[in-house]
Amino acid sequence: MNVKKSMELLFKKHSNWIDIVCSFGLDKSLAEDIVQEMYIKIQLSIEKGLDISYGEDDINYYYIFKCLRSLFLDLKRKGKNVKRVGIENLTSKEGDVDFTEKYELVTKELSKMYWYDRKVFEFINSGESVASLSRKTGIPYYSLYNTYKKVKKRLKDLL
Repeated sequence: MNVKKSMELLFKKHSNWIDIVCSFGLDKSLAEDIVQEMYIKIQLSIEKGLDISYGEDDINYYYIFKCLRSLFLDLKRKGKNVKRVGIENLTSKEGDVDFTEKYELVTKELSKMYWYDRKVFEFINSGESVASLSRKTGIPYYSLYNTYKKVKKRLKDLL
């Protein structure tokens, strides 16, 4: 079965996937995020040769359930107690939070930092893992980790 056909079968059961994730104890908006992640993960797997179909018009529900469950457990492992706060609910004591002002404050602070600290923070914050960066550069893992942690704490204290 081709990628398009498989994904169409998955999309037809979208509300079922949402219900499954909600049964894990999450709210609907967080369930939507996990289901979207599942779509990405499944599509990449199908492109690599995974077959999730049973016949022409059905899919492997068990595989989808296990995929959703693993994404949920990953989220719980990373965030322990997951609570989602919508951006519309973010306000400060003075009123609404000005995100552009906060962003400018952070970029200004980053520009003042030592170049090594700034670059380590930028690489890791952009998605590069500490271990991968350590292998590529030859800089010890804990040196990179502690630098990233120090910069992150400095920015948190600023905000």
